[in-house]
Amino acid sequence: RLDHQVKVRGFRIELGEVESTLRTHPAVHDAVVRADPERLTAYVVMGGASPPTVTELREWVGARLPAEMVPSYIAPIDTVPLTPNGKVDRSRLPDALAARTDRPRGRAPTDPTELAIAEVWGRLLDTDEVRADDNFFELGGHSLLAMEAVARLESRGIQLHPRELFFRTLQQLAAVAETSDRGSR
Repeated sequence: RLDHQVKVRGFRIELGEVESTLRTHPAVHDAVVRADPERLTAYVVMGGASPPTVTELREWVGARLPAEMVPSYIAPIDTVPLTPNGKVDRSRLPDALAARTDRPRGRAPTDPTELAIAEVWGRLLDTDEVRADDNFFELGGHSLLAMEAVARLESRGIQLHPRELFFRTLQQLAAVAETSDRGSR
């Protein structure tokens, strides 16, 4: 249906395809995806005893769909809001940024590489709340911003491959960058 086909960062995306992929995860009971011009946000209703982490769900989708179809935000919800006639009421879904600010506070970046990565991410994602255990995409990043982040970090002498930003935390990326720096000397 055309009403659920959207364009995000120049890519045409069928929201139903992302939703159905999320629903194939054994611990996801239901899923709804909403889009804005820059990112996809997935709202998931978990089922089962041990719900997956956001990173696990992103990896699940990333293994099955192209990178542009992986949601930037994944927010757990209790139930999918419905209209009186039983259709999904996307206007009643919570704000994606609210889901981002409710995340637990982790360790602050400490070493120079972590601090440099956090500064670049903070500027690109317009946030002061970048923690060592954060993932670029879970903070709202997308593939085009990932390329920009890699370029900005490279100008500071930090070498990373854009693909590494998908599934690693800031702390893990700093360790990879420091290891590759030592290996190139």
